[in-house]
Amino acid sequence: MDEIRIPKERIAILIGKKGEIKRKISRLTKTKIKVDSKEGDVIITGEDGLGVYNARNIINAISRGFNPEQALTLLYDENIFEVINISDYSRNNKNDLKRLKGRLIGKQGKAKEMIQDLTNVSLSIYGKTISMIGKIENVDTARHAINNLLSGSRHGKVYSYLERQRKLKIAQINT
Repeated sequence: MDEIRIPKERIAILIGKKGEIKRKISRLTKTKIKVDSKEGDVIITGEDGLGVYNARNIINAISRGFNPEQALTLLYDENIFEVINISDYSRNNKNDLKRLKGRLIGKQGKAKEMIQDLTNVSLSIYGKTISMIGKIENVDTARHAINNLLSGSRHGKVYSYLERQRKLKIAQINT
């Protein structure tokens, strides 16, 4: 058994129309999921520890802003889910948090889009966090880029790093 709390505004997305998303997660992970719609508490039970773990990851991904289809890609063994707390980098005020989120998003979403395109990682900026879903080596590259942006590196320098990493991976595949 596992219990987690999700934001109230994400409960409807977790449940889905007529409960279809919740049922799909339960079926694919062989778990039972109970949702307290008032509080946002989610209880996951199941015989298989891996199924409970996978359900928890999927529900956490949905709670951090991913759509259910993206979250369900966590059922693939090669994909991982990781969360970075943006407020760990801020000076504990709302304006700084907003500035950091703006750096991650970029003008008209360019920074977020570039990181996603160059790493093949799905990103979600929600609340005080940025979350990632992707293959472990790609998430490592995206995490490095995100940490650099949050620490003040210039966008151009981060994009150059991402392009170099992508070229290295392509070269490794071709050898």
